[in-house]
Amino acid sequence: VPEHVWRINLDVPEEAQQNLSFGAADCWWEQTDLTKLILASNKLQSLSEDVQLLPALTMLDVHDNQLTSLPSALGQLENLQKLDVSHNKLRSLPEELLQLPRLRSLLVQHNELSQLPEGLGQLLALEELDVSNNQLTAIPTSFALLVNLVRLNLACNQLRELPADLTAMKSLRQLDCTKNYLETVPPKLATMASLEQLYLRKNKLRSLPEFPSCKLLKELHAGENQIEILNAENLKHLSSLCVLELRDNKIKAVPEEITVLQKLERLDLANNDISRLPYTLGNLPQLKFLALEGNPLRTIRRDLLQKGTQELLKYLRSKIQDDGPGPSEEPPVTAMTLPSQSKVNVHAITTLKLLEYSDKQAAEIPAAVFDAVGTNPVATVNFSKNQLREIPPRLVELKDSVCDVSLGFNKISSVSSELCLLHKLTHLDLRNNVLTALPEEMEALKRLHTINLAFNRFKVFPSVLYHLPALETILLSNNQVGSIDPVQLKGMDKLGTLDLQNNDLLHVPPELGNCESLRSLLLEGNPFRTPRAAVLAKGTAAVLEYLRSRIPS
Repeated sequence: VPEHVWRINLDVPEEAQQNLSFGAADCWWEQTDLTKLILASNKLQSLSEDVQLLPALTMLDVHDNQLTSLPSALGQLENLQKLDVSHNKLRSLPEELLQLPRLRSLLVQHNELSQLPEGLGQLLALEELDVSNNQLTAIPTSFALLVNLVRLNLACNQLRELPADLTAMKSLRQLDCTKNYLETVPPKLATMASLEQLYLRKNKLRSLPEFPSCKLLKELHAGENQIEILNAENLKHLSSLCVLELRDNKIKAVPEEITVLQKLERLDLANNDISRLPYTLGNLPQLKFLALEGNPLRTIRRDLLQKGTQELLKYLRSKIQDDGPGPSEEPPVTAMTLPSQSKVNVHAITTLKLLEYSDKQAAEIPAAVFDAVGTNPVATVNFSKNQLREIPPRLVELKDSVCDVSLGFNKISSVSSELCLLHKLTHLDLRNNVLTALPEEMEALKRLHTINLAFNRFKVFPSVLYHLPALETILLSNNQVGSIDPVQLKGMDKLGTLDLQNNDLLHVPPELGNCESLRSLLLEGNPFRTPRAAVLAKGTAAVLEYLRSRIPS
C-alpha cells in the first residue's frame, strides 16, 4: 500500500503548496478524515501497522488478497464498524481485534483458520459474523455473549457439534451450518425464538430436532443428511415455515400432520425412500413447488410427477374424496379378491397399471401376485427391497405392456434372458444388487432410455450399453469401473446423463470431451488426478471443454 494512503489524514496536499487562491469551499482536505478504505482484490501479503493513522475508519475492506496475518494496530480503530478480511490466507486473528467496540460486521470466510479467539464474545455490537470455509473444529463458548448477532455463517468447516450456548443469541435470524460433520443439533437450539433461516445441509444428521419456540422460522434446509424419520413433533410448531428442503436423505414416510405447515410454499423431498404420500398434502394452500423425483413412489405414476406441482396437488386432492384404498390401507378383502391375493393391490393394477410387491423381504414373488394381473395391462412393476436372487421369470408375461421395472435393493447377481424380452421397457432400476455383468441379449431393449446400476459390483463398463441407441441416462455410481470407451460413448447421441461417481477410474480419456450431448457428467470420488476437483466443481460444460483441450492434436 503506498505510504501516502496511510498518511492521507496527515500530509498537506500538493495543491496547497502552490499558493493558489482557494475559496473556503474548496479546502476539501480540511473537512473530513478518511472513513472508508477498500484495498480488495490486490496482492497484499501484509498490512502496515500504520493503519492506526486512520482512526476515523468505519470500514476496512481487504478481501481477496494474500494476507497471512493482520496488524495488531487494527485494535486502535475504535470507530471501525465493518471489517472484511475474507478470501485471504489468515491462520489466526489478532487478540487486539477484540477491542473494537463498534464492530458490527466481521467477514473472515475463505481463510485457513483452525480456531477463533476465545474472547470473540467481547465484540458485543457484532450483528454479522461469517467464518465459513475455514478449518474450524470448535466454536468459542464466549459466542453466547453475542446477543446482537443477526447472521452467523459457520458453513464448510469441520464442526462435529454446536455449543448449546448458541441459544443465548437472542437476535439471531440466520444460522448457516452447511457442510460440517454435525451428527446432532442441540435440542436447546430449537428455543431460538428469532430464528428465520436455518441451514443444516450436508451434515451427518440422523434426525431433526423439535422446534418448540421457532415460531418465526421461515426456511429449514436439511438436505444431504441421513435423516430417516420425519415426525409430526418435528413440524407441529413451525407455523411460519415457507421452505422445507429435505432432499437426498433416507426419509421413508411423510406424516399426515405435514398439513399443519399452512404457509409452506416449497417442499423438496427428492431422492428419499418415500413410497407413499399422504393425500392431505394436496390441501396445503400456498404450496407452489413440490419435488419428489428419485423416490420409490408406489401410488403415483411417473408421468404425473412430470406434469408439475399443481397437477400433482390436484391429483392428491381428488384422492381424498375417492373411496379407494387410502395411502396406508391394503385394499379390502372382498368376493373379488381371493384370500391369497389380499396382499396384492388389485386397485393399483386396474387404475394405475401398477404391479407392486416391494419392501416384503421376500425371496421370491408369490404366484398370486402375477395371477392377480389377469388380462389387465401393467405398465409399472415394483419388486424392490426384497431378497430376490434372480429376476422373476414370470415378468415375461407382461412383455406387451410393461415399460418401467424396479428391482433395486435385492440380491440379484445376473440378468436373465426373460428380462431381455420386455421390448417396451423404457426404465430399468437394478440399483443395490450384486451384478457384475449384463448379457449381450439386452441389446434387444431398443426403447430403454434410463438404466440405474448404482451400488453393484461392475468392474468394467457393461459393453452392451454402448449398443442401446435410446439410452438417455446411465447411473453407474458406486461400482468399481476402471475405464470407459469415449469413442463408443460418442456414438450414443441421446445420452444426456452419465453418473460414474465413486468408481475406480484412474484416467479420464480426453476424447470424452467430444460427447457433446452430455448435459450431466458426474465423476467425483474417483482416484484420477486430472481433471482436478476445482475443474469438476465448475460443472459438466467446463469439464468437457477442459477434456477437449487435452486431446493430442
